[in-house]
Amino acid sequence: MNSWIPRFVQAALAMVLLVSMPARATLEIVITEGVNAARPVAVVPFVWEGPGPMPEQISDVVTSDLARSGSFNPLPVTQLPQTAISNEAQMDLEAWVNTGAEAVVVGKVSQQGADQFKVVFELVDLIRAQATGGDTQGFDGNGLVKTNDHIIEGRETVISKAQFRQYGHRISDLVYEALTGVKGAFLTKIAYVTVDESAAPFKFQLRVADYDGYNETVLLRSREPLMSPSWSPDGRKLAYVSFENRRSEIYVQDLYTQQRERVTSFAGINGSPSWSPDGKQLAMTLSKDGSSEIYTLDLATRALKRITNHYAIDTEPTWAPDGKSLVFTSERGGRPQIYRVYLDSGRIQRLTFQGEWNLGGSMTPDGRYLVMVNRTNGKFNIARMELSTGYMDVLTETYLDESPSVAPNGSMIIYGTTHNGRQVLAAVSMDGRFKARLPVQVGNVKAPAWSPFL
Repeated sequence: MNSWIPRFVQAALAMVLLVSMPARATLEIVITEGVNAARPVAVVPFVWEGPGPMPEQISDVVTSDLARSGSFNPLPVTQLPQTAISNEAQMDLEAWVNTGAEAVVVGKVSQQGADQFKVVFELVDLIRAQATGGDTQGFDGNGLVKTNDHIIEGRETVISKAQFRQYGHRISDLVYEALTGVKGAFLTKIAYVTVDESAAPFKFQLRVADYDGYNETVLLRSREPLMSPSWSPDGRKLAYVSFENRRSEIYVQDLYTQQRERVTSFAGINGSPSWSPDGKQLAMTLSKDGSSEIYTLDLATRALKRITNHYAIDTEPTWAPDGKSLVFTSERGGRPQIYRVYLDSGRIQRLTFQGEWNLGGSMTPDGRYLVMVNRTNGKFNIARMELSTGYMDVLTETYLDESPSVAPNGSMIIYGTTHNGRQVLAAVSMDGRFKARLPVQVGNVKAPAWSPFL
């Protein structure tokens, strides 16, 4: 990282192919720190009622999701006192309480037709179960479990074979929310850029995958750099920077129809697109009038509005959750720091003061924290600052960290870093205790962007 100025200042000749094809997942989440501090839970292998093997073990998806959340530490199957159970009524509650787990997920899958599978599960709170005695009352007409307080979530749903993994993420979302009070983010996706010399001439690729690296899709292949993917708030579109016409340009692409549109192609820098919370505008960096400034673009009318006006470099805008202000990086104070501009008045407020540099800032969905790249003693790491107090925590100890993107529930941050001489993705929990790495099997991967809830 020789310069803090975003990589979109590179210029190149490009030829781009639009593609939408499933690819083998190249990301694998490797947990590196924080499991011991997580809450113990148990996920029992779902009982299978059908001919032949189960298409996919849903409990494996749930177990992995909860472990990767940083909040839970699922017990190994070898430590479970029972495995051939599908509901709370079959549980030996005393044996389960003795495991130390706070809650247990049990369930079963039964084949209903050629491509119809009924999935039933229950989430049992073992602490409450000690008081309630474990009596259940069956299902109501809406597929919800009518229970005493110790069964805190339960559903029955009919799915197809292709939906097994997706429904596993759905169960994980329900379990996570029931146990934490925070909405789960396991049914989300990430966008990122891969750079693979072996794929030349189209070595730059814009990809989208499930948050855990599965179901990867290549959206775009290019001879030249692709940068700064940004999700629309409905999760349907991506804005990004491409260099296919000998200059940086901003495009918006629909993930479902594959249609894309060039929205800016001004002389100089066209970079750092960021969607407004209502999906009607893009904030961006343009240098068409000389210096690098922040602008907003109305996507319906194409009306362009200049937000900043300063001789220093202003760049990397992102929206506050309420849509009333932008945070951005500027060197107007002499070194890169993060500022906030209020759109109604134009008032600008400096937000960061600690460390040598702070850049690449964005707010958490609740507006409580600012997440950024902090440089202190020459090291670039991901940091979190509480906006009400200005107190900053450096969350990572990895090398040359960049491009942080916050999960839509505010629990995790995904970012780019360097490991063993390659660019990879990594993740850290908002409190810094849980850490994971998402290495790519071939080439380098960077510029992650976490989707909204889907």
